Amino acid sequence: MSGQQSGNETQSHLSAPRLNERILSSLSRRSVAAHPWHDLEIGPGAPQVFNCVVEIAKGSKVKYELDKKTGLIKVDRVLYSSVVYPHNYGFIPRTLCEDNDPMDVLVLMQEPVIPGSFLRARAIGLMPMIDQGEKDHKIIAVCADDPEYRHYTDIEQLPPHRLAEIRRFFEDYKKNENKEVAVNDFLPSETAYEAIQYSIVQTSTPPYGPGGQSELQGKRFFINL
Repeated sequence: MSGQQSGNETQSHLSAPRLNERILSSLSRRSVAAHPWHDLEIGPGAPQVFNCVVEIAKGSKVKYELDKKTGLIKVDRVLYSSVVYPHNYGFIPRTLCEDNDPMDVLVLMQEPVIPGSFLRARAIGLMPMIDQGEKDHKIIAVCADDPEYRHYTDIEQLPPHRLAEIRRFFEDYKKNENKEVAVNDFLPSETAYEAIQYSIVQTSTPPYGPGGQSELQGKRFFINL
């Protein structure tokens, strides 16, 4: 009996797909990998509270950015001098701005976050910025699940030195690369909500055409500042 049972177990073991085969089979059934820009929902609380995909961790000297074609986070460059990102930096999924990129967001929180992760953020303001003659505005937000920062609802509640730190970072790292940049006065949370709302794209179609260029159709953020 034990020999027959052992034989049955061996036959069952041999007939069962191996773990690697099952994983590969499951992956092969997926025609397209999830893309953080257009597959991740912005979140039911938008434009006030939204999902944010982190591209660059707080304290990083490496500038990562989304590769639009693959959806992976790639290394763009290493920043000059000793400048590092003062807070986590990323983008809001399912948004499209004037530069054909998703809406940029700087998220204040206690700890650095691994690039490619996403978190819930609360918009508290907007930083108008002109980068080499083109608009490159940034949403300023706090992590909605960080007890140190989640109580902030407007940028005016931040200490003045925190705002100076943010402004100085964007001014300095661009100037170190011999690029002209102008950072204007911070705007309140209501302006940030409006900017996010106008940038939300109502489509589930992948936003890539020939050459991986964005072809998202929807509302774009053309705020006059």
